Amino acid sequence: MSHPLFSPFQLQSVVFPNRIGVSPMCEYSSEDGFANDWHLVHLGARAQGGAGLVMTEASAVMPEGLISINDLGIWKDEHIAKLAQIVRFIHAQGARAGMQLAHAGRKGSMTAPFGGERLLTSEEGRWEPEGPSAIAFSPSYAVPKALDEAEIAGVVSAFADAAKRADKAGFDVVEIHAAHGYLLHEFLSPLANQRVDQYGGSFDNRIRLLLEVTDAVRAAWPDHLPLFVRISATDWAEGGWTADESVLLAAKLREHGVDLVDVSSGGQVPHVKIPLGPGYQVPFAARIRKETGMPTAAVGMITEAKQANDIVANGEADIVLLAREMLRDPYWPLHAAAKLGETASWPVQYLRAAPQGSIARAAVERAK
Repeated sequence: MSHPLFSPFQLQSVVFPNRIGVSPMCEYSSEDGFANDWHLVHLGARAQGGAGLVMTEASAVMPEGLISINDLGIWKDEHIAKLAQIVRFIHAQGARAGMQLAHAGRKGSMTAPFGGERLLTSEEGRWEPEGPSAIAFSPSYAVPKALDEAEIAGVVSAFADAAKRADKAGFDVVEIHAAHGYLLHEFLSPLANQRVDQYGGSFDNRIRLLLEVTDAVRAAWPDHLPLFVRISATDWAEGGWTADESVLLAAKLREHGVDLVDVSSGGQVPHVKIPLGPGYQVPFAARIRKETGMPTAAVGMITEAKQANDIVANGEADIVLLAREMLRDPYWPLHAAAKLGETASWPVQYLRAAPQGSIARAAVERAK
């Protein structure tokens, strides 16, 4: 039996072997933005586990764009070498590699959350976060510096330069992070953006920075490789960014050369009521896909094989991205294939533990 979840999917020149991806997840394990052996093992294990796409965590395009002092970065050429090693390993497992490009905005200058997240002290290297307006995320976060137009231009250039480095490292996909209350999402939402210049006020002004970043990244990123954008479809808060605006934005992004919208939600303001439940964000991805024709990725409490397959089979999204479930089980795609009676490509080194049948042949094919 052939299940859509395990069918190939092509964007531009890149063919994903299945519709399962590892969602970007911060690991808080870097120093000065550098990837290290933790990232090699963490991301490599998910590629071994059968995911068709393995995404890095949010990777800062400039030092001021870090969320925590221990996040991954891509703001200097020295970051490339270790990332390239990771990409080579992901490719060797038959998976595709993606890098998420990010700027934390007003949610930056924090410690890693292990033991409790807090603002860095000056002795720990605290920096001044940046945002569209001088509005703090919450009382426990710093009030950000409102970026002027020259500084905004610098952010746009930083995203483009980061995309060039991602290309040098060998990534197949880059994703612009415009969700979860970070800088680009902050410009989208009236809850964080109270500017009165060309970057604030109207819908067209609030999306201006994201479109400028998209154009700059698309120009820097090879034409034959796909570009994703992650958005929060709604702020879940009165007066914030809405699902209707997300549909309009997705249509604009398609015009600007984006190949897929990765649809999440929330993160702009704390203490909102979100109706959590299995696949609770999938309807947003489905609506954007239906109303704009833009390919989408769905994410959020997707945990079961049948659930993931139904999302693709029903045309609600083209790819499903798993986050915490992939932390619990790096080999979720292999186990999902077994549950669905589908062929999966096990690493040849693990064949002694694999179900019998055509799986062995698939693994040998991958190893060639």
